[in-house]
Amino acid sequence: MGGTLMVLSKVDWSIIIIYMMISIAVGLYFTKRGSKGLLEYFVAGREVNWWLAGTSIVATSFAADTPLAITAIVRTRGLQGNWYWWSGIMGGVLCVFFYARLWRRANLITDAEFMEIRYHGKPAAFLRGFHAFYRSIFWNSIVLGWVILAMYKIVHVLLGWPKVMSTWALVFIAIIYIFFSGLWGVIATDFFQFILAMTGSIILAGIVMVKTGGPAALITKSIAAAEAANAAGVQSRVVESSQLVNIFPNLESSNLAVITFLVFILVQWWGGGEGGGFLAQRLFSCKNEKHSLLAVLWYNFAHYAIRPWPWIVVGLASLIYFPNIADPETAYPRMMVKFLPNGLRGMMVAAFLAAFMSTVVTHINWGASYLVNDIYKRFLVKGASEKHYVWMSRLSIIFMTILAGSACLMMKSIYSAWLFVMSLMVGTAIIVLLRWYWWRINVWCEFASLISTATIALALLRVPVLGTDDYYPIRLVITIVSCTAIALLVAFLTPPEPEEHLEKFYRRVKPGGWWGPIAKKCPDVNAMKIGRREIFNWLLTSISIYSALFGLGWLVMGQYIRGLIAIIICFVTMKIILREIGKMDWAT
Repeated sequence: MGGTLMVLSKVDWSIIIIYMMISIAVGLYFTKRGSKGLLEYFVAGREVNWWLAGTSIVATSFAADTPLAITAIVRTRGLQGNWYWWSGIMGGVLCVFFYARLWRRANLITDAEFMEIRYHGKPAAFLRGFHAFYRSIFWNSIVLGWVILAMYKIVHVLLGWPKVMSTWALVFIAIIYIFFSGLWGVIATDFFQFILAMTGSIILAGIVMVKTGGPAALITKSIAAAEAANAAGVQSRVVESSQLVNIFPNLESSNLAVITFLVFILVQWWGGGEGGGFLAQRLFSCKNEKHSLLAVLWYNFAHYAIRPWPWIVVGLASLIYFPNIADPETAYPRMMVKFLPNGLRGMMVAAFLAAFMSTVVTHINWGASYLVNDIYKRFLVKGASEKHYVWMSRLSIIFMTILAGSACLMMKSIYSAWLFVMSLMVGTAIIVLLRWYWWRINVWCEFASLISTATIALALLRVPVLGTDDYYPIRLVITIVSCTAIALLVAFLTPPEPEEHLEKFYRRVKPGGWWGPIAKKCPDVNAMKIGRREIFNWLLTSISIYSALFGLGWLVMGQYIRGLIAIIICFVTMKIILREIGKMDWAT
């Protein structure tokens, strides 16, 4: 392991225990409300404000894995390696203006339910059940596994606990309040957990910045450390010193680096455009569609602009103090051990517990919603009481927790798990975007998309060299192009969904786009207007968030004039965006 274990004082343990007691108390406070039925347990009675729903999405996305993985990305790929997720801004904003309102209009409990309101008959029912099983048992278990793995790495570095002990202790802590309160407990605790987690990250970054001598010294010393590490031949990969602090790839760098950047900004972000999963669950919980749009808008700003730079600062500095470590994902907790004094140590451990718990409880609750709403209630036990389904939800939460802990024990790398999950999803990206806006997408098109994605993605992973993490962008392009082509071919070779069923969907969701014969049959429906305003808002909001992201980064790196200009651009564009949102089309 190397290094010295963090010694926690009585003050540190007191802070940690107080945090845990507050989390459990807040969760248990909502037990009565969450016990009323599935609507309360899984979508909080559809009564959540935009700022609370948006903060809950951000808190869920800020897991214990994120600082560790981003620190490793900075060390091994430089700042430009963050385009893996920075490119998601364009997809996230696409969800804001093109999909958030549609999700809320659908009035669902899970996104798996969408299959039966969009498609018809037994194939649609099977697809709903398959989607629920795949997302809860397989996909969600992998995500929970890497989140728990990250927290284990922190606990192991800080306290020296073994993996098995850490894993089950952590999942037990997370399950206590979610078991009783459902989504109400998740959302309520997410708010203060996010504040605590961000406060801890900012404090550590501030201490590190001061200790390294300020922005200019941080950049100079980290570049020198990267150069020395590459010359010495360290245990894990370290990015070339000339590429360490480049936000954009140098055109003179390797062809693979340039291709990777282009794939991220042109292709990968489409996979996040629809905004399903736990994000959709939060949208279902919002008061109305305007709250759902604002929730995703706030999430995108907080997720991309506010969160990353405290972690990046620590990642750069870790090269100075820990240039030679076998696992770069342990660099962040090692920096905690080195720099935090008594009191702050306890606060930082509590902050990571907050980040960890906000993510784990969301995914456990969300996975259980699939098992109960889309499998148990839909296919196995119909017509039971709400009380019965709530208790089955609680049993499902225990089951999901066991799956998550088991998945963690089989994982080693957080970043590799990120890429693996994305590989299994990206092939369906274009089809899931089109199914809202084009009447011709049918259930067989969905099946073709899912099957071809899994087949092609897994086959490419077995190809020598191409199956490595560095060639992930090449695999991504091959997968998305081939799977989209296959799915569209199937759409044209098979009949469309029955017009009566499509008409029900059209009247319920009121989507814009290419609904031709269906729209003609429903002249009384005020469909969502999609046009120049939405495209303009998408473009301007993307510019605004990137301006905030890079502006804060340039300020952190001591480029003050450039940073201030970018921040001003962010504020000006945001003012225009908020004015334009008020002019948009609202059904509710």
